[in-house]
Amino acid sequence: MSHPANGFQSNLPRRHRSGQAWLLLFQAATLIGILGLTALMLNILNSNFGYVVYVDKVNPQTLAVDGVPLENLPSDTLASIFRENVSNGLFTRYDREIPLTDRSQSSIYELILDFVIVPEVKQQWSLWESLTRRAQIQSIAATDYPEGYLVFESWVDYDFIKSPQSSFVEIAGVRTAILGSLWTIGIAILFAFPVGVGAAIYLQEYAADNWLNRVIRTNINNLAGVPSIIYGILGLAIFVRALEPLTSGAIFSGSAEATASGRTILSAGLTLALLVLPLIIINAQEAIKAVPNSLRNASYGLGATRWQTIWNHVLPGALPGILTGTILAISRAIGETAPLVVIGASTFIQADPSGPFSKFTTLPIQIFQWTSRPQEVFRNLAAAASLVLLALLLTMNATAILLRNRYGNRN
Repeated sequence: MSHPANGFQSNLPRRHRSGQAWLLLFQAATLIGILGLTALMLNILNSNFGYVVYVDKVNPQTLAVDGVPLENLPSDTLASIFRENVSNGLFTRYDREIPLTDRSQSSIYELILDFVIVPEVKQQWSLWESLTRRAQIQSIAATDYPEGYLVFESWVDYDFIKSPQSSFVEIAGVRTAILGSLWTIGIAILFAFPVGVGAAIYLQEYAADNWLNRVIRTNINNLAGVPSIIYGILGLAIFVRALEPLTSGAIFSGSAEATASGRTILSAGLTLALLVLPLIIINAQEAIKAVPNSLRNASYGLGATRWQTIWNHVLPGALPGILTGTILAISRAIGETAPLVVIGASTFIQADPSGPFSKFTTLPIQIFQWTSRPQEVFRNLAAAASLVLLALLLTMNATAILLRNRYGNRN
């Protein structure tokens, strides 16, 4: 009769081989994920930088006065040049926003660059082409565009961030889309976070284990997997149509923004709140469930009520996990496009949102609109907007992680 230890020893090499195979599988999966993310970032960066040939609609030298270059002229002279070379409607719009007499010399000069000189993109190359074919590109620019000038362009820069959307690719920016994204996400989290955490506290700490509450929990889990466009249809029916007097601002006396017929930032924010609410509830429930029962029993033993136990002991212990779930919810909401399209997000809007009853667009909508354009150069703007969206997402997530770690260390 063989000793049990002999069987253990004979199986040991096979178990080691099995463990090594699984380790290689896990490493391969991690490597595939890293390669995918790297390819994504390289593709975005490849479209964000590169040589561009510009040709001015109006030669700046023809606008010089008494031999003084355009960029060195005083403000009043630049204002006169701008007035003489643009349409009455365009001049009135910018003079109404900020009177030209109150603008700085550099601000008026930028207006002239954008609407009088109008540098137009004639040809552009990707970052890889710009690095590997530099001499050839310079030769093409000098031969085919003798009146133009070659620039190594970074499509994402400060001007791109501070400028509103425009039909001219040379001056288009994402300021309005950034503000729209911040407004919608702010409203979504402001509504979804307290409601989601409150629902999780009730379901985990107060609700009895009966068939009704089990059905509620099951439905919440199912709602987390519902396609986002369904939430868009729900938001269209409830917030845009049924609650139009509220979401358009019409019921508030003195509201000057009630012009969007319910297709406003408030409707978008509440729709995104419904979208992320199941995620917050589920993650908050799991975080509350992870708090040891011994902590609750010790609190009860000292005479604390259930609510005192939840507020002073359970919630502080569960807060890091709750904030982790909120980070995941923000990450999903900020990149959503389908529900906002159904709600009625504007694909082209230049006015910045001034409140919850304003018309809006967001960064994902802006990226979608630019990628739909037939001109290839708009894809560079879409890539630049993608970098801005990623930076905004990482900033918001980093803030939430810092808060999570701060409260986690206290416990």
